[in-house]
Amino acid sequence: MPSLQLKRPLAVIDLETTGTNVATDRIIEIAIIKVFPDKSTQSKVKRIHPGMPIPASSTAIHGISDDDVKDCPNFKQCANELRQYLDNCDLAGYNSNRFDIPLLVEEFLRAGLEFDVKDRKFIDVQKIFHLMEKRTLSAAYKFYCDKNLENAHSAEADALATYEILEAQLSRYEQLQAEVGPLAEFTKEDDYVDFARRMVMQNGLEVFNFGKYKGRPVREVLKIEPQYYDWMMKADFPLNTKQKLTEIYHSMMLKKI
Repeated sequence: MPSLQLKRPLAVIDLETTGTNVATDRIIEIAIIKVFPDKSTQSKVKRIHPGMPIPASSTAIHGISDDDVKDCPNFKQCANELRQYLDNCDLAGYNSNRFDIPLLVEEFLRAGLEFDVKDRKFIDVQKIFHLMEKRTLSAAYKFYCDKNLENAHSAEADALATYEILEAQLSRYEQLQAEVGPLAEFTKEDDYVDFARRMVMQNGLEVFNFGKYKGRPVREVLKIEPQYYDWMMKADFPLNTKQKLTEIYHSMMLKKI
């Protein structure tokens, strides 16, 4: 039975949040199951004050209310602790490539901290599941592990279930390699510039992936309409999108000097 082969720790992450908008919503609970190469594990679970009211519709899903977090630290107060805990870890989760990791990066940016992702591998267990079976987390847990997911939408329960599913997937699918690199390659999304995928890479060029300039090279658009940069920086885009756009813009300015 194949089991995941690790060269460095894998942090399996699950977030409970105020909503699903990466740019405007906030983390209220984070669970991290850190799996080491020897298969030993550590876990960290933190409740976080989001600095905004938790909508009733979100509380109905995860059961966390404003009263539950009223005495909790905000993200900035625990950002260094979390960043250190995730140091030298690859990352995994369920729908993590599109939600958990982008939102976590946003929270670090709001706290004024850079969370380096360029040398990390990402494994999205949902992507494996959807490529193979097309189901949800609870159904995946039942399908792969033959267990009912108790305490669904508790961040720790979901993160633990996600890791169990990953191990079960490796046992079920012989074509999957039990190493982080190949799994990250198997589950990766399109070659994107920012986590929100407002810009993607095409033929080695950054290209807008939305709006009136969709499909146009970013540098070409900023050259003919520099005010588009100003509009994006003032609009309600994620900080990570603005950060990457600014890097492109500054590289263009440096070439003019």
